[in-house]
Amino acid sequence: MNSLVSICIPTYNGEAYLAEALDSALAQTYTNIEIVVSDDASTDSTLDIVARYQDKTSIPIHVFHHEPNGIGANWNNCIKQAQGEYIKFLFQDDVLEPTCVERMVGILDSQKVGLVGCKREFIMSFENESSELQEWMETFGDLQKSIRYYKRNNENAMVLNKRLFKSPMFLKSPLNKIGEPSTFMFRKSMVDEVGWFREDLKQVLDYEFCYRVLKRQEIVIIKEPLCKFRLHAEQTTQKNKGNDGNDYRIYYELIKRDYFWYLGSEKQLSILRKRYRWIDKVFKLKSKLSGW
Repeated sequence: MNSLVSICIPTYNGEAYLAEALDSALAQTYTNIEIVVSDDASTDSTLDIVARYQDKTSIPIHVFHHEPNGIGANWNNCIKQAQGEYIKFLFQDDVLEPTCVERMVGILDSQKVGLVGCKREFIMSFENESSELQEWMETFGDLQKSIRYYKRNNENAMVLNKRLFKSPMFLKSPLNKIGEPSTFMFRKSMVDEVGWFREDLKQVLDYEFCYRVLKRQEIVIIKEPLCKFRLHAEQTTQKNKGNDGNDYRIYYELIKRDYFWYLGSEKQLSILRKRYRWIDKVFKLKSKLSGW
C-alpha cells in the first residue's frame, strides 16, 4: 500500500486563488492523498469554496478551524491534524504540477533523506511588473544558483548536506537555499526529530526549519519546477515585508548558537571577534607587530 500523503493547505481569506490550488491537489498522479485545510478564521468565501470541493470529490478533504496566532501556528496545526506519513504543503495561492507528489514520494521512499524540494516557476499576479519585482526575481528566482557544492543524485536532482553551512554563500542573499513550503515534502515524523516551525518567526520560519532538517539528514532538490509560486500584492510575504527585522535578529542568534561548529572558519572567527572583543584586539596587535 502506498504511503498516505497529507497535502496541507493553511488558509486565511484565500478565495482569490484557492480553487486553483485545490484543483492542482486533486489532479495529482499520486492518488493516496488527503487534503488538510487549517483555516485562520477566514471572513471571505474560503470555507464555502472548500465545501464545494468536498461535495465533488471522493478524496478526503478535512477542514479544521484554527484560532489565529501567526502563520507558524497555522502551519503546525496542519501537521498536527494530518494523518499521512508524508507532509506536502500547498499554500492557498500556489499550484502543484500533477507529478509533484509522485516524484517526491518516490525519492522519500527510496532514499534516506530528510526532505525533498524542487525548483519553482512563478505566477505573476501583478497589474504591472515593477523594477523592484525584476530585482527580486534576479535574487530569489533561483534559490540554489549560488550553491557551488552539492552531490549529484542524477541529472535531475542535487543533494545538499551539512557542507552547505561551511559555504561562504550560506549567510548571503538569498538566505533561503531550499524553497518555500509549497516546494517541499517531508516525513511527519521529522517534527519529532527537529521540532515544529517556530511560531515566533513570520518571514524566515520555512528555511529555519529546513536547516534544522539539514543538520540531521541530506536534502534533495529536484531540478525541475514541480510547483508554481504565485507573486501578488496581498500575499503574506509582501505584507510582512519591512517588518521582519526581529526575524533576522532571532535567526542570526540561532545561527551563532546552534550552527557555530558547522560554519566555515572565517565566519566562526568573525562571530568570536564580535562576541569576545579581546580576540579582535589580539589580532589588531598581531597585525601591528608584524608590520614592524
